[in-house]
Amino acid sequence: MLSFDAQNYPYPSHRNVVYAQRGMVATSQPLAAQAGLQVLQAGGNAIDAAVATAAALTVLEPSANGIGGDAFALVWHGGKLHGLNASGPAAAASTAQSLRQLGHSVMPKYGALPVTVPGTPAAWAALAQRFGRLPLTQSMAPAIRYARDGYPVSPSVAYAWQQATKLFRANLKEAHFQSWFDTFAPERAPLAGEIQRLAGHADTLQAIAEDGAASFYRGALAERIAACVQGAGGHLSAADLAAYEVQWVDPISVNYRGFDVWEIPPNGHGLVALIALNLLKGFDFSERDTVLTYHRQIEAIKLAFADGQAHIADPRHMRVSVADLLSDAYADERRALIGESASLPLPGTPARGGTVYLSTADAEGNMVSLIQSNYMGFGSGLVVPGTGIALHNRGNNFSLDDAHPNCIAPGKRPYHTIIPGFLTHGGVPVGPFGVMGGFMQPQGHVQMVMNTVDFHLNPQAALDAPRWEWEKGQTVNIEHSTGEHLFRGLAARGHEVNWQNNRLAFGRGQIIWRDKAGVLCGGTEPRTDGAVVGW
Repeated sequence: MLSFDAQNYPYPSHRNVVYAQRGMVATSQPLAAQAGLQVLQAGGNAIDAAVATAAALTVLEPSANGIGGDAFALVWHGGKLHGLNASGPAAAASTAQSLRQLGHSVMPKYGALPVTVPGTPAAWAALAQRFGRLPLTQSMAPAIRYARDGYPVSPSVAYAWQQATKLFRANLKEAHFQSWFDTFAPERAPLAGEIQRLAGHADTLQAIAEDGAASFYRGALAERIAACVQGAGGHLSAADLAAYEVQWVDPISVNYRGFDVWEIPPNGHGLVALIALNLLKGFDFSERDTVLTYHRQIEAIKLAFADGQAHIADPRHMRVSVADLLSDAYADERRALIGESASLPLPGTPARGGTVYLSTADAEGNMVSLIQSNYMGFGSGLVVPGTGIALHNRGNNFSLDDAHPNCIAPGKRPYHTIIPGFLTHGGVPVGPFGVMGGFMQPQGHVQMVMNTVDFHLNPQAALDAPRWEWEKGQTVNIEHSTGEHLFRGLAARGHEVNWQNNRLAFGRGQIIWRDKAGVLCGGTEPRTDGAVVGW
């Protein structure tokens, strides 16, 4: 037998863009991309393919998303861009006071308290019902088959799975976490290439496919979810699940050098990317790999995050409007704060008036940008016994400060990090793009848009290019493939620059563009098991 290490890649690799005409799927796991392609070839459209891919990813990449998570989507259909917010609210019994009484000064990461209503199954059902062509039983069939029959675990997923298992074994000792270990690591986490079967997961997906997620929110599955959370000391109830509805929203945008960049409005933080781009459009960029380019990008992101983390919340609780934060006058005011050296910006006061990402496209012109997540890897560490439902910990993003617009409250949606992106030009769709990875996401969006629009890189090159991530304060992490002159030049401007060894730390992106002739051109993430397939 051959002997090799699926995690060791000592030599640089090269990948070309992929062209196709009739359809395309790009995502972080090759078998999931194939699931979407199969549905396209069976007569489904881009929306059906997105649902197929998304459902398959909960099986094939459970280290980053699951049935018990949230989802957002941007859908180009019928000559218009539609937005879907399938994030879930806090339980009716969740208050800042109740958490403080339990001894918490900040939201906990793991366990039942940060569990909010999962929106992912409702997202699949809503997308299929409004725009799809196939029944969920057909579009979700590949995911169910992978879960029941098994699949070989891909390298990056195996790595993340092993890291999560080490973390959970060290920290999650209470009895209510045992179901996670029973489901995902009964003896150990799987290695790359080992066959993984998830029987309970298959049964749950089958139920969702057959009844359009009705039992998940108002049936037997809902009762089991509520019992699991409450048994672990949480607040989520069957009534909270039964009351849940997705929200169809109007996407928000800024115009960046003639291209409209679209995001989901708050409670998602796509607004951070748009604020940053609104600042950056006031500068001229001719070269990508210069200290000044990096410096201005980083400073713009810092300003955008200062505003985002101060103001973004469930829109019913925001005290400033999206329009105010994206106004040209406010951008001019904030841009003036970008000087020659690294700064520590404060939020401004405008004038008032664990994630997976996928892109799909079909021959009819439909295109989907979809992202779903359990937040921190496997999420809360809670798995509903026998179901494969790993519950997310999205409520960790709430504040416990009563004065903050993002303070936890009954029925309130938290500040959310997952954001799908979309690009149009003159009202014509260019295509979906995204870079998953927590607070890296708006930073990745800014870099992808600039790589495309300012520096004219093809989709694959835009994803291949070295990335940076502002972490906090003056701390900036950059990839080892970044030129040393940039490392030293940024340090000279006051940035605290660190080389980052973890290739998964800079997000995982996908891009599909459509040209004037209708030809699709896709790129996929080189830092993970990414695949782009077309026909």
